Amino acid sequence: MTTNKVTFKQFVDLIWSHYTSHKREFPWRNTQDPYKIVVSEIMLQQTQTFRVVEKYNNFIEKFPSFNALNKASSRDVLMLWQGLGYNRRALALKKIARIVMEKYNGQLPRTLEELDELPGIGEATAASISAFAFNIPVVFIETNIRRVFIHFFFPRSKEVPDTDLFPLIAKVLDQENAREWYFALMDYGAMLKSTVENPNRRSKHYVKQAVFTGSNREVRGAILKLVTRSKKISEKELLGLLPFDKQKILDNIETLSKEGFFVRKNGTISQ
Repeated sequence: MTTNKVTFKQFVDLIWSHYTSHKREFPWRNTQDPYKIVVSEIMLQQTQTFRVVEKYNNFIEKFPSFNALNKASSRDVLMLWQGLGYNRRALALKKIARIVMEKYNGQLPRTLEELDELPGIGEATAASISAFAFNIPVVFIETNIRRVFIHFFFPRSKEVPDTDLFPLIAKVLDQENAREWYFALMDYGAMLKSTVENPNRRSKHYVKQAVFTGSNREVRGAILKLVTRSKKISEKELLGLLPFDKQKILDNIETLSKEGFFVRKNGTISQ
């Protein structure tokens, strides 16, 4: 491991100092409501913060609690989600609301194991929810955090695995104020993105995002947008409205139906 010759104390002081002067404000940082934290963490998966803020505010206004989301229709949830992409996250959130209401009496579970079992929540998201909702000092990595540690502790290394970062993250983790410490790390990482060549390109886990135009993601999104707005539409009409290969449209209709986004029967799609 090569370093920028910064001690752990210097590193911590620098991160806190930057945060004091350049703290970013987001609505999900002004709450410790577990429900609102879950919504924000699911929305922020693979989506930039500036795209999430308005959707988050609208979502919380429309569905202010696990109970409200559980009672909502999938169609209403998907309509509000439009524009964020990765629509399966919306259905995952609705499933989470149902499980929390039915299994946990409306209270989000606190253990990593229980959080990890919820739909759409993997190991990293379970840990981030644990830190932000309950201020529990658990170790996790997301893109901005990864950027910070590679920049400072692996400045000339390539193919840096996350397994090399976990011990360092644990070493400097604030045991009393994990929530704010992670905010500070993320804000420093966001600053680095605009000031230096992206250190994450030297991560072993770096993957360049696939082209969106013409992808299954674009086709899926276009299908869902039309179905959600129409509530009921024929496959023939969909094929005539969408500017994609017909077989690709049909394949994605089948996949979306199997995933529970809508009901497909006798050539008609409905929600």
